[in-house]
Amino acid sequence: MRAKTGLTVAGMALTLMLAACSGRSPGGLIPVKETVPGASTVDVLVATTRAPSELPGQVFTGERDDRLNFAEITVSIPPDANRRIGDVQTSSSEVGDPSKDFVALRTQRVDEADALKVLRQNLRRAPKKEVLVFVHGFNTRFGEAVFRMAQIAHDSNLIAAPLLFTWPSRGDLFSYTYDRESANFSRDALERLLQTLQRDPDVAEIDILAHSMGNWVALEALRQMAIRDKRLAPKIKNVMLAAPDVDIYVFRKQIAEMGSPRPPFTLFVSRDDEALRISRKVWGNVPRIGAVDPNAEPFRSQFREQQITVIDLTDVTTDDRLNHSKFAESPEVVKLIGSRLANGQAFAGKTGIGEKVLQVTTGAASTVGSAAGLAVSAPLAVIDGDTRQNLGSQFEHLGDNLGETVRNVTHY
Repeated sequence: MRAKTGLTVAGMALTLMLAACSGRSPGGLIPVKETVPGASTVDVLVATTRAPSELPGQVFTGERDDRLNFAEITVSIPPDANRRIGDVQTSSSEVGDPSKDFVALRTQRVDEADALKVLRQNLRRAPKKEVLVFVHGFNTRFGEAVFRMAQIAHDSNLIAAPLLFTWPSRGDLFSYTYDRESANFSRDALERLLQTLQRDPDVAEIDILAHSMGNWVALEALRQMAIRDKRLAPKIKNVMLAAPDVDIYVFRKQIAEMGSPRPPFTLFVSRDDEALRISRKVWGNVPRIGAVDPNAEPFRSQFREQQITVIDLTDVTTDDRLNHSKFAESPEVVKLIGSRLANGQAFAGKTGIGEKVLQVTTGAASTVGSAAGLAVSAPLAVIDGDTRQNLGSQFEHLGDNLGETVRNVTHY
């Protein structure tokens, strides 16, 4: 039995290594002197429980610090002609090329008082005085977290002030248990950060986007807040959970203990998520919430009772061989997130989620035609009944046969 278990663990590690990117930036945050014409910049405010680093380009390590530390980083994103929406391109050398790589233009550690000043400056450019707090997942180095935050902000056309909460992941495939304990270590700090934003009169709205193991940090922070204060912070308006690496039964308890009223929760799942398939084996074959079939029982009834909107990304294709980062790497999905936040909409209501993707895709690539947009929308239309109804009417204009095909895909 032990030998079999050892082979299973080894096989899981090999699978992850084969699927992982071949090269990773050693730090990536050594500032370049200047960017290039056509490049875009994103100002990222960082709050972290990572320990500071003195190594060039690293800024913070994967080790833990009892303090909540802060930094402000300006990221340069390559010209649109040199990248695909959803991609984060980095250099394997210490200093990247701004024409083709994500690079830093400026990095500076700041104290909490100065961080709040930076936040208020960034809020002046946010029409709704809105903050998007992003919490990254497992196996993420500090520079990678910064670049992913910048990518999401840029590719979603984010109008909110981006705030990265980064916890001490060592960025190593064999440090899964260390990362999980770091997630536990960091939940108090995230709760404190959210309370600080709630008290700040310059902040009108807080939205949360968490990925993978970062969902554990976010859900635990929200659960603690609800228990401590008898409610969640009223300024929290949207909670988006992408590919949560969280036990389905623990998730149910966390949501229940948050009570009501709760802000809208949106869950992005994918049944072909290889990372969560492996995590499920590690955690005793208990389903991870980010990889369930939302149309199967008991999940369907639970999501309805918990009033959680579920978006199934199983049929959405990206370059991610683990199918674990579709929320950020799919151009249609990342744009959808930005448009919903910009319009102050939750991922529910009269306009179906799939229909919204249709509007994004056909607007971005009108020369391809509406059929392509509908094809992208169809896999997303599994939960929202209004989407299925609206898509059905859309397909009638493209022919009865095509309409029947997609109605079968979107039916449950």
